[in-house]
Amino acid sequence: MKKFAPLFIIVAAVLWGVDGIVLTPQLFSLPVPLVVFLLHAIAFTLMLPMFIKEFKEVRVMKKGDWGAFVWIAIFGGAIGTMAIVKALFYVNFVNLSIVILLQKLQPLFAITLAWLILKEHLPKKFFLWTALALVGSYLVTFGINLPNFNTGEKTVAAALFALLAAFAFGSSTVFGKRGLQNVSYRVGTYLRFGLTSVLMLFIVLFTCDLAQLSNVTNFQWLIFLITALTTGGTAIFIYYWGLKRVTASVSTICELAFPLTAIILEYLIRGNALSWAQWLGAIVLGYAIYKVSVIKDQSNIVAL
Repeated sequence: MKKFAPLFIIVAAVLWGVDGIVLTPQLFSLPVPLVVFLLHAIAFTLMLPMFIKEFKEVRVMKKGDWGAFVWIAIFGGAIGTMAIVKALFYVNFVNLSIVILLQKLQPLFAITLAWLILKEHLPKKFFLWTALALVGSYLVTFGINLPNFNTGEKTVAAALFALLAAFAFGSSTVFGKRGLQNVSYRVGTYLRFGLTSVLMLFIVLFTCDLAQLSNVTNFQWLIFLITALTTGGTAIFIYYWGLKRVTASVSTICELAFPLTAIILEYLIRGNALSWAQWLGAIVLGYAIYKVSVIKDQSNIVAL
């Protein structure tokens, strides 16, 4: 099954793309910290019976394991999610270049940290396909034009939040790989949502956003539940299953399926047509992801 691990990561990334275009926009009227808290708390509540059943695995975790999941909770769960949701809210889910900017830079952070922290050795062809993936993602975002951020202060702010999210998610891929060394992908998922829920509870209490709970509509509660069962909890289960079996470097390239999905859905749902250059970029990006996922030198990509 190991050869299918990259496919699991790609499926998870596709689900995240669906979330960014279809689900999260329905929560626009709510404070960002409250949205992030509920996204994690509802998913963790559903996972709790399974977590209790496998809690014995948590008891033997070492300090390094806990440190990795605390990092994931702070950066991937809290800071990263709040940053990208805030970025999307700033541009009203219209300017997808911000989302793609996030995904263009995330692999750079992840691959660098995987080399520094996990000591992953990468074959030369990996860098070739990584460079091609970045070129493809640029074309998908901007076509053959230069980036234009002179569309107002909110767009610039969104770009800064996207950069923060890029580092947060990129580092979380690396620390996720580290955390999964000694625990199962299931327990890793429970810890990711549980620790983030606790952290976000303190944040919403500090910001007084918890008082906005009464403003959540029945439809939005339904969106939270659907997210927990699909693009939230389920997607992380799938993602961690794949991440446990591939390197962080390969995973971060496979995660580029997220912006590719977002662009396609933007066209199918909202009719925002892509230029020929953007379609070319989508093809290049998809091909590069495929080549990384089936790279035959995976035996040379090792975490020491």
